[in-house]
Amino acid sequence: MFLAAWVDLTQFNKISNIPSFRSSILNPRRPPHYDTTFDDLYIPISSLPPPTPSCDDELCSRIYYIHSESVKNLQSQASTKDIRRSKVQSFTAYIWKLLAQQVDDDVNKTSRVGVVVSGRHFLSGNSEEESYMLKNHFGNILSIPYGEENNRQLQEMAPNEVANKVHEFVKKTTNEEHFRGLVDWVELHRPEPAVARVYFKLKETDGDAIVVSSGQGLPIKNMDFGLGKPIFGSYHFPWGGQTGYITTMPSARHNGDWIVYTHLKQKHLDLIDHKASHIFKPLTNSYLHFR
Repeated sequence: MFLAAWVDLTQFNKISNIPSFRSSILNPRRPPHYDTTFDDLYIPISSLPPPTPSCDDELCSRIYYIHSESVKNLQSQASTKDIRRSKVQSFTAYIWKLLAQQVDDDVNKTSRVGVVVSGRHFLSGNSEEESYMLKNHFGNILSIPYGEENNRQLQEMAPNEVANKVHEFVKKTTNEEHFRGLVDWVELHRPEPAVARVYFKLKETDGDAIVVSSGQGLPIKNMDFGLGKPIFGSYHFPWGGQTGYITTMPSARHNGDWIVYTHLKQKHLDLIDHKASHIFKPLTNSYLHFR
């Protein structure tokens, strides 16, 4: 929204969507109430174990591209004759199954994968004005549900079975009650900060985790600030956690290819290079048509 408005201004156009800064549209209910499942998704800072930093936990950034045909193939593998999974959920299932293919010492541990879900499309206002403000709210309205499975079982599952697992935990958050409940959960835990549970290892059996986000809504092909159409757009996520992060976005070529930004442990990048190089292609000058 910010980038689109910036483009409008540089081209002397009327801003297409005026952002709303009225945070009161996300006020808690009176009285606030929530389902106990939120205690499995989020955790107060005070409940976290002491950090145990390790050289193996350092995250590195790398950018790939995925051909549109590869995206379609992942979706086909994750779908069945009767159920067609979304491209993002299919990609997440592939990442989750790939994550489980680690060294033998980790087969009895679990792998966790989270998906960033935007509540913007699931919240409705009490009036047309409130609905407009929710749609154009300047800021994130996000939840991060996640799944957890034994590595050995993940290795044995078919791609569509893993995709079913992803769909199950994502579906629980794709409704208004979930996001209203999340606002209430935060209110009832104030003033203590809280974090998404998937970001931390809380049990001895907890293996690695990766959070997948979608930037497919970024209108990269329209990001002309007066210097011409862009040939590349990406994200950067330099946070200090131990959980990996992947986000997908459309290629500026507008041909169905994906640009994939990764912020992962080196062992996970090695795993991609060794077992998924037919899917993940390193972003190069030749792909961007640089001389």
